[in-house]
Amino acid sequence: MSQIKKTPRSRVKRKPYRGDYDFDTVAAVLDAGFICHVGYNIDGKPYVTPTSYWREGDQVYWHGSSASRMLKAQEQGIDVCFTVTHVDGLVMARSAFNHSINYRSVMLFGAAQKVEDEDYKLKVLETFTEKLFPGRWAELRPVTRRELKATTVLHMPIEEGSAKIRNGDPGDDEADYAWPVWAGVVPLAEQAGQPRPCPRLIEGTKLPKYLKPLWRLK
Repeated sequence: MSQIKKTPRSRVKRKPYRGDYDFDTVAAVLDAGFICHVGYNIDGKPYVTPTSYWREGDQVYWHGSSASRMLKAQEQGIDVCFTVTHVDGLVMARSAFNHSINYRSVMLFGAAQKVEDEDYKLKVLETFTEKLFPGRWAELRPVTRRELKATTVLHMPIEEGSAKIRNGDPGDDEADYAWPVWAGVVPLAEQAGQPRPCPRLIEGTKLPKYLKPLWRLK
């Protein structure tokens, strides 16, 4: 298993036993989601922007409007901090101090690069769509040159960073285990809802087969 770089800024300092620098662990956390937060500086002022992302190999990608000030700044090669978090449960202890959250998170550092080649840009956008909805790209109206030009795609290598994961039961002080209050974990999970058809959907258009497993529909 390969490791990503552990540096002074990426090393987990608070409860370091929860830190993980294994590439496969980091990739698994990234692949479980599609929303990230990217931190960066413009003119000496900090910003953190939520956006959608995807991973392909040892690269993370995100995209947006070519007019975006965020992307215009990031494509210049400035340092960015890329984070992803999944909340898996509320950990209820016998004291307020020992309450916690079960989570999986990744923090990456680096500089983003702009995807310049239009054919490659189109390919990675297809990859993103197919990761969310396998089989949908072939059904869609083809992307126009104007739309492709209006979209910026950035990518950054997964080289420096860490995963940090907390799971398990409450960690109470030994004396508190005798305190008569319920303690344990309330699991949390994201769940897809019932699809709502567009009111202008062509009559007779059926729900795609690739969506049905998400909602357990027959």
